[in-house]
Amino acid sequence: MQMMVQPMRDELTRLGIKELKTPEEVDETLQGEAAKGTTLIVVNSVCGCAAGLARPGVALSLKHDKVPDHLYTVFAGQDREATARAREYFDGEPPSSPSFALLKDGKLVTMVHRHEIEGASMEEIAHKLTSAYDKYCD
Repeated sequence: MQMMVQPMRDELTRLGIKELKTPEEVDETLQGEAAKGTTLIVVNSVCGCAAGLARPGVALSLKHDKVPDHLYTVFAGQDREATARAREYFDGEPPSSPSFALLKDGKLVTMVHRHEIEGASMEEIAHKLTSAYDKYCD
């Protein structure tokens, strides 16, 4: 399975998005001083909408003038414990993959769920993200 999902991981890490593979990595990243500023967490997935929409949409969004200070990803269905821990930081939001969570100083400020990704164009997804960047990123 790792050989199948590695290209899906690489599609994000090539953009400078760091993978979080353990609950400990998630906590180290999203607590205290490390959480200062804005943080985008991409909940990656093997589904078609992740490949055709979510990953390309986030790539397009990162060409915007304002972008989050920190970029991370967890892989739903692959790094299950890390994904579950990351979702604990998404205050009351239901599990969704793929999805995007934007945090400011460790607190969730907005989230884009799978149902907002499915059926949208890559440009529409990027616009949802860049609108959030404009609102919350310095």
